[in-house]
Amino acid sequence: MDKMNTSIPLLILGGRENTLAIVRSLGKKGITVNVCANEKAHALRSRYVAKKLPIPSSMAQADYWKNHLLTHPDPDLSHNIIFACDDDSIEFLYQHHAALKEKNYILDDFNTNLHRQLLDKKSTLELARKVGIATPNFWEVETLADVQQHEKEYIFPVILKPTFSHLFQRAFPAQKFLDAENFSELIRQAKRILDANLEFMICEKIPGPDSLLSSYYTYHTAESKPLFHYTKKIIRRFPMNQGGGSFHQSEWLPETAELGKRFFQSISFTGNGNIEFKKDQRDGQYKIIETNTRFTAGHPLLVAGNMDIALSIYCHLCQQEIPNLKQKGKLSYWYPVQDYMAYKELRAKGLINLKQWIKSIITQRKAYPFFMWNDPAPYLYEWRNLLYGKLNSLKNKKNHSEKNHDLSIQKGTLR
Repeated sequence: MDKMNTSIPLLILGGRENTLAIVRSLGKKGITVNVCANEKAHALRSRYVAKKLPIPSSMAQADYWKNHLLTHPDPDLSHNIIFACDDDSIEFLYQHHAALKEKNYILDDFNTNLHRQLLDKKSTLELARKVGIATPNFWEVETLADVQQHEKEYIFPVILKPTFSHLFQRAFPAQKFLDAENFSELIRQAKRILDANLEFMICEKIPGPDSLLSSYYTYHTAESKPLFHYTKKIIRRFPMNQGGGSFHQSEWLPETAELGKRFFQSISFTGNGNIEFKKDQRDGQYKIIETNTRFTAGHPLLVAGNMDIALSIYCHLCQQEIPNLKQKGKLSYWYPVQDYMAYKELRAKGLINLKQWIKSIITQRKAYPFFMWNDPAPYLYEWRNLLYGKLNSLKNKKNHSEKNHDLSIQKGTLR
C-alpha cells in the first residue's frame, strides 16, 4: 500500500469499546478522529481523540448530533467522514441522510431503507425468512390478546425480544430482552413492556451453550463489492445465554461466512454489516439472531487480529488504496471481570471447573476492550466505574439490611 492520505477527518457517533478501538487505531496513523458520544464514553478519555464532544447523560444523543451537525454546524466537523457505533447513531444517520449529505459530511454506502429494516429486529427476521435464512420461531405482539392467542404454540422458555434494542434499553437498562419460563411469567413480562409503550415480539429461545454463537462481518460498496470477510465466535457470556460476550474468539468459520455472505448478497446490502447466528442442535441449522449495520463491541478483536475494518472503510470512503485484510489464526478477546463472573455462574451449574477456565484464557493471544499501555486513561476509567459500582452495590445492600432490621424491631415493639 502506498503512503496513506490521512487528511480527511473522521467523526465517530456514540459507542463504547468499538469507538475506543477505532480512535486508537486510526488516531495512531495520523488521522484526525473526533468523537461525539455520551459523556461516560471511554473513548473520550483517550489521548488519540482530536476533538471531544461529550453529550450530557440528561440529553438525547440524537438531539445533540442534530444541533452540532445540522442546526448549528460545528466548523471542526465539516467534511468529516461519519462512523456509526451504536443504534442511536444508525437511526440518526438514516433519518437525516439527505440533510447530512447536503452539508457535505461523508457517509458510508448504506441504503436507508435496508438500514431501517435491519435496525428493526422483527423486520430482520422477516427479511431473513424471505431470502431463505433460518430463524427462530417468533410471534408478533401488539396487545396482550396477541400474547394469549398463541398460548398453545409456545415452547418455554421464550424470549420477549424488543423490536428496537436501543429504545428498550432506555426503559430496561443493561437488558437485551426479557424471558419467561412459563405462560404466567410471559403475561407478566409482556405487561411490563406494553406498559412502557415499547414494541416487541415473542421469540423462541434456541437451547444450548453460548459457544454456539458466531458472527460474520463484511462491507459492501455501492457496486456491491465486498471489502473484507471476517468471522468470530463467542465462548462465554455473562449472564449466561443473555448477557454481553465476556470471552470471544477470532476464527474462520466457513458455514457462518457462507450464510452471512448469502444473506447480505440476497438483500442487495450495501455498507457496514454484521450478522450473528446460533446453531440449533435440534436440527443442525444456523439461525439468525440479529444484524448490526455498524461497528460492534467486538471491534478491538478485529483490530488486534490484523482485520482493521475501520481503516479499510476509511480508505474506501477517501477513494484511496484499500489495505489487504486477511484473517489469520486464532485470537481471543477477554473481559477479565465479566468472564470471572461467567466462570462462577458456569461452575455453579457444574459446566466448568477452575482448571478448564484457566486453560481457556492462557492458551491464546488476547485482545482487551480497554487496556493499552500507551493510552491508559480509558482502562483506569473502566476500573474506576467497576469500583464505584461495587461500592454502591455494597452500600445498597447495607441500607437494605438496616431497613429490614429496623422493620423487625418495629414489629417486635408492636407485638
